[in-house]
Amino acid sequence: MSTDAEVIEQSWRDPAAFSTLFDRHAPALHRYVTRRLGDSLADDLVAETFLAAFRRRDRYDLRHADARPWLYGMAANLIGKHRRTEIRSYQALARTGVDDVVESYADRVDARVSASAAQRDLARALAELSPDERDVLLMTAWADLGYEEVAQALGIPVGTVRSRLHRARKKTRAALGGMDPTHIEEETDHG
Repeated sequence: MSTDAEVIEQSWRDPAAFSTLFDRHAPALHRYVTRRLGDSLADDLVAETFLAAFRRRDRYDLRHADARPWLYGMAANLIGKHRRTEIRSYQALARTGVDDVVESYADRVDARVSASAAQRDLARALAELSPDERDVLLMTAWADLGYEEVAQALGIPVGTVRSRLHRARKKTRAALGGMDPTHIEEETDHG
């Protein structure tokens, strides 16, 4: 199987080859964006992400075999345009405890958040994080990106990823009475 970098390079000559990248990564990216912004925005944002990636494919650094960080970085920039929607969503969940996204992806979420009260507390904590802390925390917890991948996605040093993640975990743990919703080991690194 070709690496993402090889697919992108091939798409320079054969633009249709880029669809392989979409097939590989769109479902996971869609789940991630859905968790961040809800289902109503996810389709459009994922489409915008891949359109932007297609348009920028000639600038892709072929030394990176895996394009996930590149794609999640573009998605994070687009999510940033919808921060108010994301925060309102978390605040509503904190008030009501009703999260349609959690219900539709219950098998993945159950490992991270178990009770309705914890969901409300987590939503409140996520709404109170800075956008930078939230991006790092959710890319590691929901997109399963390692520190190096998050650093690449956001264009920041790995040390900055570690410090933002540490602050975000500390704040969410405090909001959840000591429980870490990410269940990620400190040294986890997928890339």
